[in-house]
Amino acid sequence: MRPGNGAVKLGKTRLGENYNWTIYACFIAYVIQAIAGNFAPLLFLTFRNTYGIPIEKISLLITLVFGVQLLVDFLSAVFVSKIGYRTAMIAADCLTAVGFVLLGVLPLRVDPFAGLVTASVVFALGSGLMEVLVSPIVEACPTKRKSAAMSLLHSFYSWGVAGVILLSTAFFALFGIRNWPVLACLWGVVPAVDLLLFLVVPIRSVEETGEKAPARRLFRSGKFWIMMLLMLCAGACEQSVSQWASAFAEAGLGVTKAVGDLAGPCAFALLMGVSRVFYAKNSERISLLPFMTLSGVLCLVSYLMASLATAPVVGLLGCALCGLSVGVLWPGTFSLSAADLKGGTAMFALLALAGDLGCGGGPAYVGMVAGRFGGNLKKGLLAATVFPVLLLAALALCSRRGKVREKA
Repeated sequence: MRPGNGAVKLGKTRLGENYNWTIYACFIAYVIQAIAGNFAPLLFLTFRNTYGIPIEKISLLITLVFGVQLLVDFLSAVFVSKIGYRTAMIAADCLTAVGFVLLGVLPLRVDPFAGLVTASVVFALGSGLMEVLVSPIVEACPTKRKSAAMSLLHSFYSWGVAGVILLSTAFFALFGIRNWPVLACLWGVVPAVDLLLFLVVPIRSVEETGEKAPARRLFRSGKFWIMMLLMLCAGACEQSVSQWASAFAEAGLGVTKAVGDLAGPCAFALLMGVSRVFYAKNSERISLLPFMTLSGVLCLVSYLMASLATAPVVGLLGCALCGLSVGVLWPGTFSLSAADLKGGTAMFALLALAGDLGCGGGPAYVGMVAGRFGGNLKKGLLAATVFPVLLLAALALCSRRGKVREKA
């Protein structure tokens, strides 16, 4: 056990010596990211109706959270290695816990929009920092099946999204949506628990596990830029459908918001989680690169189903299949990069930056194209097929480079 890690007895094991608990803490961190990214959007119409905030100003919250996370991704490449993973994760948990509580308290105490902005910035700082940290922490743990652990880790974001939607819907049905500030504060308990775990679990950095390429060497590597393109497309493929799934369900099927949330983003998240768990359990028998290529083909098919189908149910099925298809793309790119590039913390931060660019740019592109066609989301999704096409091209380049290396 490294000095300063601390240890707490738990039956016959000690948290300070058991890396399984480190992985469990990272699982919780991804649930926290799901809360940070998906709870407030469920309340956008409530914010408009309750506080009289125009929808244009509310949409700025999405841009703000996205911008803060991009800034954190960029800066993390420099400062995380200097302050250490433990300190950074404790700070991330503190920020998200405080941010969730501020979300429930500030709009009632000060100008509502100013309160929402302040709370969003605080928890976005925490969730952005987590996004950079959890993948390299799991990668550095002494486990044999790295790609399986990475895929299982990212499945907890999917379960978190589904859990946020289901539990929030149940809470609003039982206690009324007017009591949403209470639920916002309750969500703060999750990062508080995670913080306690990260005080004591053992943590290694990816730099400790062997020689890691510095950032300047990565920038000179063609494979690194292919991975950056892969990550950007993975984020865009995922969020271009996920962010619009609820609106697509409501507009296409004419259902209520609650049903739209459950049939759209909730179904998407559940199938994305299923895909990640399936790969984690079968990673020893499945080659990652061909599996990602098959997923990319399914993603393209799902986009075409959603955008071209005349029957609303078929379009909704396309949205659900998209969740199944994108599940392995983000964690798979992390695994490929870690295995081939041997990059350190800076590599994970830069990949997260590319992924977040895709997560923000993809839905914005869909909305922009849909707006030019009178709000027709099908047109926007059809235009977004460019993302799975680019992803398949990048995977083909990865496969080709691998074959050239084998012949050499």
